[in-house]
Amino acid sequence: MKNSVSDQSFYIESEEEDEEKELGRNGQGEEDNNESDSDNSLADDNRQQSKTGLYNTSWPQSYRQSIDLYSSVPSPNLTFLGTPTLSRLGSSFLSSSLTRRYTPESLPSVVKPLLQKPEEEQLPPQRRSSRSLLAPITSRRSSVIRKDEKPSQVSHELPMSRQSSFGQAVLNGLNVLCGVGILSTPYAAKEGGWLGLIILLVFAVLSFYTGMLLRYCLDSEPGLETYPDIGQAAFGTTGRFVISIILYVELYACCVEYIILEGDNLSSLFPNAHISLGGFEMDSHHLFALMTTLAVLPTVWLRDLSVLSYISAFFLPAGGVVASVLVVLSLFWVGLVDNVGIHSKGTVLNLGTLPVAIGLYGYCYSGHAVFPNIYTSMAQPSRFPTVLLACFSICTLMYAGVAYMGYTMFGESTETQFTLNLPQDLVVSKVAVWTTVVNPFTKYALTMSPVAMSLEELIPSNHMKSHMYAICIRTALVFSTLLVGLAIPFFGLVMSLIGSLLTMLVTLILPCACFLSIVRGKATRFQGVVCIIIIAVGIVSAAFGTHSALSKIIENLSS
Repeated sequence: MKNSVSDQSFYIESEEEDEEKELGRNGQGEEDNNESDSDNSLADDNRQQSKTGLYNTSWPQSYRQSIDLYSSVPSPNLTFLGTPTLSRLGSSFLSSSLTRRYTPESLPSVVKPLLQKPEEEQLPPQRRSSRSLLAPITSRRSSVIRKDEKPSQVSHELPMSRQSSFGQAVLNGLNVLCGVGILSTPYAAKEGGWLGLIILLVFAVLSFYTGMLLRYCLDSEPGLETYPDIGQAAFGTTGRFVISIILYVELYACCVEYIILEGDNLSSLFPNAHISLGGFEMDSHHLFALMTTLAVLPTVWLRDLSVLSYISAFFLPAGGVVASVLVVLSLFWVGLVDNVGIHSKGTVLNLGTLPVAIGLYGYCYSGHAVFPNIYTSMAQPSRFPTVLLACFSICTLMYAGVAYMGYTMFGESTETQFTLNLPQDLVVSKVAVWTTVVNPFTKYALTMSPVAMSLEELIPSNHMKSHMYAICIRTALVFSTLLVGLAIPFFGLVMSLIGSLLTMLVTLILPCACFLSIVRGKATRFQGVVCIIIIAVGIVSAAFGTHSALSKIIENLSS
């Protein structure tokens, strides 16, 4: 036949003249099939869109945009005021277009240009699996599908559009992993002993592997973009609800930690601060916890995502990664330059308090809720393993270095936050403490926003336009973190509880369970064995760590 096809599914005509010749040769034979082929393609597209939309209609629908806002570091080429890019920043987050990859629909098997105007411009872009990304099509080129051929699945090394660069993805990952957990690694070394640092390394390796499992889950089928999407693909709507609740409880618990942290550090700076009104007494810790709550409350009321994006753009990179590095450098400066010196050899192993150390080390790697968003925002998704490797390597070195330096400096007197051990008469100590104090102010609203937005989705539709309901929800959430923080004012033990119970689920257990459920019989024997081992490690760590943390919290409350 004159119209026989090649083995490839499509090819790109680089010259318009060649395309016109091809259309001229095949135009007569193709006209009869255009209508039927278009109908079949439309039906396939409708089925695909309904499958993709399935993951966007269940609660929580706001997870993608809220986590993007919480974690993403915008492009550094943004200027401060007056640019069209910045003016569209809020709406970009609302539509998640800042971090979403777009790929074309299944291409119809007809010999005609793909760039149809104005019809194709009206089609909403859909994100497909990262294995089905096609190269961008310029105005001078048009793709042509040969007759009787199926759409192609192209490797994800060819993104349809460029969003997050490799450096931005690494910065996003570091910004999530380098949190307040670094303050407690010396205390974890004290609780677990030097051999307990092996747990830190083991958790780093296992967390890296489970981060890769999340990527495989996202690639398993089109439409998966977030952790709750993965849960729904693995265990249905119930899985989506359970995973979402766990993730939101973890974010809420982090806000509780911020309140406790502020009270501890500010009371160390101003130990004599107190309020006495009649018979009502409030010491420095309670006073500063209340003041912190009142200070962050207006930022949580903000519903304009563009305003919160300013915080993300201009504070999070400095307040997250740079702040952590600054605090680490301050610790080393105090120990090596200001001659505080190395005073303690430490203990090799503390079996009695080792479970507390397990929870503290586990908390250090609680970034898996954001990894799917980082992956789906990358311009080169194939570099995601390198991004994870860089993030975990840098963070593990920082955690281990701080644990070693802090424990050897302060020994058995190491506090739950090493900033409380720093000599207060040194300038560098004040820099470290004030950096620690300022950082939560920039993160509290962004951490609480995903929780608030998910609850606001439950507001009846006839009351959605009333901001009073949203303000009440957010106010209640903020003051509830204050009450919990004052009721359980034990920073290290609360962190150990979060790391043992919630982080083990999010980081170790659930990624493996979802992976095994999604791939089912397609997983290799090695993958299956490794996943089962990781699940067992997560369950054992969660059981011992949770029991130990709860026991010590109850003991401290009763004393």
